[in-house]
Amino acid sequence: MTQVQGRRPATRRASPRVLDAVGLLLRLGLAGVLGYAGWTKITDLTGSVQNVVAYQLFPYELARAIGVLLPVVELALAALLLVGLLTRVSALLAALLMVAFIAGIASAWARGLAIDCGCFGTGGPVAPEDTRYLAEMVRDTGFLAMALWLAVRPRTLASLDTTVRKGS
Repeated sequence: MTQVQGRRPATRRASPRVLDAVGLLLRLGLAGVLGYAGWTKITDLTGSVQNVVAYQLFPYELARAIGVLLPVVELALAALLLVGLLTRVSALLAALLMVAFIAGIASAWARGLAIDCGCFGTGGPVAPEDTRYLAEMVRDTGFLAMALWLAVRPRTLASLDTTVRKGS
């Protein structure tokens, strides 16, 4: 098949409606992950603090503050993503969290620590053979990709962002 000069062959693009539906699935998935992670930590703040302390990255008082504030931030982002409000900002903040989580896990691995990530409430020291650093980093990279999609294309089905935009 030859191409007519100046014309490109037709390419198929996903319809905006399909992309909006993909965005909805990603938004709800990321909200679910952040909500679950935040809930498991906020219901055990002592454990949450101990998880952060286990990384040995911060002085105790700062690790304590992070352990207490992290689940609040995760739950707030989950709520915003769930209803689709401030989706781009929420997704960017979620992406920053994922980068921090990946960096923290990589740091623990590089320093030879034997800990569970504590991402979903359980964490702290484990036997060296029980570490799952690579799997945890790959998982969080997937969550990072979800957040970046939403940061680049925040328009999704069933979102308050869309309702607010239509009302203005």
